[in-house]
Amino acid sequence: VQLVESGGGSVQAGGSLRLSCVASGYTTVSYCMGWFRQAPGKNREGVVGVDTYGRIEYANSVKGRFTVAEDSPENTLRLLMNDLKPEDTAMYYCAAARGRVPGLLVADEYTNWGQGTQVTVS
Repeated sequence: VQLVESGGGSVQAGGSLRLSCVASGYTTVSYCMGWFRQAPGKNREGVVGVDTYGRIEYANSVKGRFTVAEDSPENTLRLLMNDLKPEDTAMYYCAAARGRVPGLLVADEYTNWGQGTQVTVS
């Protein structure tokens, strides 16, 4: 299975970006999917997770600013990021886990990862 992210870039504070993650080799409806991020010198942290029943969990730091959407026919997970802040600067990764996981924002629960896309907010 492969996950490929796109959509990162550089924006000014207050701007918006939309990330996409295309999954191949399986359908997203059978997997929990999530977005994670990792800034230099920091641990990877969960941004948002979606389980197989459609339950969504956001990190407190992004609630009200980030919105996740699954495009099942396209096997794509999108992340719309609004009102970006410098502290959102990080490499953003898409991840997948087969079946249900107890912790949607816990990186260790996920088994498949994309290569990441950089988001820089100045």
